Amino acid sequence: MTAIHQPTARDFGLLCGDMTPGTRNTLADVAGVTIGHFTLKDKTLNTGFTAIRPHGGNLFHDKLPAAVEVINGFGKSAGLVQVEELGTLETPILLTNTFGVGTGVNALIRRAIAESPEIGRSTGTVNPVVMECNDGYLSDIQAMALTEQDAISALELAVESFEQGGVGAGAGMSAFGFKGGIGTASRVFELAGGQFTLGALVLANFGRPGDLMLPDGRKPHPKDLKAPNDGLPVERGSVIIVLATDVPLDSRQLKRVAKRAGAGIARLGAYYGNGSGDIALAFSTAQTIPHAAESDFVAREMITEGKIDLLFKAAAESTQEAVLNGMISADPMRGFKGHKRQSLREWLRLASHTV
Repeated sequence: MTAIHQPTARDFGLLCGDMTPGTRNTLADVAGVTIGHFTLKDKTLNTGFTAIRPHGGNLFHDKLPAAVEVINGFGKSAGLVQVEELGTLETPILLTNTFGVGTGVNALIRRAIAESPEIGRSTGTVNPVVMECNDGYLSDIQAMALTEQDAISALELAVESFEQGGVGAGAGMSAFGFKGGIGTASRVFELAGGQFTLGALVLANFGRPGDLMLPDGRKPHPKDLKAPNDGLPVERGSVIIVLATDVPLDSRQLKRVAKRAGAGIARLGAYYGNGSGDIALAFSTAQTIPHAAESDFVAREMITEGKIDLLFKAAAESTQEAVLNGMISADPMRGFKGHKRQSLREWLRLASHTV
């Protein structure tokens, strides 16, 4: 598929750390990972689904090690309890608006049953993972307009080269008073003489106007935003972070890596406010876990703890850059009830007279 060229943080000289980005600088730099969007934009609606497929096979039969870090739990995501308990991921991940979670859950269950008819009959049930943010400022969230087919469409459209910004689940999101949305970035590094990757994808819908700290030290002031005062003196947004890596890690190590996504969010000026749902999920594609193991014991490989700092740093840097990429890629929007959001891209162009 033809590469998609969108403006990113690096186009404006905004560098997050000093590690090397992957070829695409996206989550899809982790081999086998694909992303798809379904976007619904119609009058008062700006919403959708974003699907992350960790590998192209049957995830129920060939699960992946995974972990969740709840930075602040003001959220309504589904499936996280079992990921926390068992340390595995057995469906693709859907991102959507808060009131679309149930629809996404049903879509993932129906899809899993179609692939594995034994689910819920001769074997256990399936754990669908759907994560959310509230897009009600720019979209009529009460319309509950998304359908199961919309979620399936996002899954079926999953590819390696995908859009960022106000697309899919990010269509109606806001961040730091600007237009938010889907953003992504990655880092590559060496271990045991080989090259490995960690990528981040975020659904950015968090941060108070005036709190954003750019990597070069600039802070856009609320008076610079071409939008009315939201009347929100406290943090009431959310951010979902999905981390993927091809490094072999167990679920305990993945939880440690997921925790470092919070460092990337903090670098941007966020403080995980009371009303903010800040959640990170991390998975590794290095080894699958069979649903029906033939042996009583399964041999697993995992990184030496003394080398895990590489992944901690990559998680912080890629999360920080992913948020900025999503904000810069997003176009300005007038949405539900005439609410407006300026693009960070516009602010940067006015402020620095660059790209």
